[in-house]
Amino acid sequence: MVSPDSHELLALASRLATEASALVVAGRRHLVVETKSSATDAVTQMDKASEAFIVEGITSARPGDGLIGEEGSTRPSSTGVHWLIDPIDGTTNYLYGAHGFAISIAAQYEGQTIAGVVHDCVMGEQFTATLGGGAFLDERPISASGLTELSLALVATGFGYRADRRVRQAEVLAQIIGHVRDIRRRGSAALDLCWTACGRADAYFEVGLGPWDAAAGELIAREAGVLTSPLRDGHWEISLLAAPPALFESLRSLLATAGAGDV
Repeated sequence: MVSPDSHELLALASRLATEASALVVAGRRHLVVETKSSATDAVTQMDKASEAFIVEGITSARPGDGLIGEEGSTRPSSTGVHWLIDPIDGTTNYLYGAHGFAISIAAQYEGQTIAGVVHDCVMGEQFTATLGGGAFLDERPISASGLTELSLALVATGFGYRADRRVRQAEVLAQIIGHVRDIRRRGSAALDLCWTACGRADAYFEVGLGPWDAAAGELIAREAGVLTSPLRDGHWEISLLAAPPALFESLRSLLATAGAGDV
């Protein structure tokens, strides 16, 4: 197999994310809402329409590529390229008409993410990265926070859909909030990672992510100088800590003491 051009993959993902964003923003006027894993885990017809639009765009441009979408789209690959698609990351925000929902598309080659885009549907901002090529916000280079003191760090996180998990996550926050500047819960893992990449947050952690939630945002964060690692191993769900080098070990230690990986 011939190695793909990551910039070509990024160009396709960027175009589809921009067009899908316009689709979901326009479609919010007539929502039909269903639920998935719990009564609070919502999915709208626009999640499905956005995913179908992106899948069709990838299939037309690159028919041999595989893909996995949050809403169930799946196809094997004959090229070594797989796409991970979150058609609306932050669906609850979208449902309520609040800021904080995005289109996230990542391209992986032989298991490694090589291109990713996160498009903020409300702000119209687009975060992008290619492996080894740096991270960008609307084509301007971005870099992570230079903060060195954990007690001054603004830390982003997210909660699960199950009530029992949210209770345990709140218990973790009670143990760490006195050791950092403050906590932010934005409701979109993809945007949390991108905001960590550009210094709007100093760090981010979460347990219970799907691969489509994190793939593009993690690449963008790493290309902006952020370190990332799982909070726990050996589980089908993704757990993730993202922080600049100066904060990484101290925050990882604090989270381990609080049991963040066990929720």
